[in-house]
Amino acid sequence: MTCQKATVVANKMQSIFNDKLELHIHKTDSAEAIPYNLRSSTNVFINDELVPLDVATSETEMEKYIAALM
Repeated sequence: MTCQKATVVANKMQSIFNDKLELHIHKTDSAEAIPYNLRSSTNVFINDELVPLDVATSETEMEKYIAALM
C-alpha cells in the first residue's frame, strides 16, 4: 500500500511542478534500481537522494520538499 501511495504522490507532484520535474517510476528489480542496493519495496529519490518515506507518501510534505529544492 505504501508503494501505491508514493506513486500517487509522485504523479501529483508531476502535475503540480510540470516541466520542472521529470518523473520516472521503476520497480526495485529494474536495471535502473540495481546500483542503489534497495532494501525495501518503496524508495523515492530526488536528484539521486533518498526521500524519507513519510515525506514521499504525503502530498503536502512532498510538495514542500520539492519546492525547497527548487
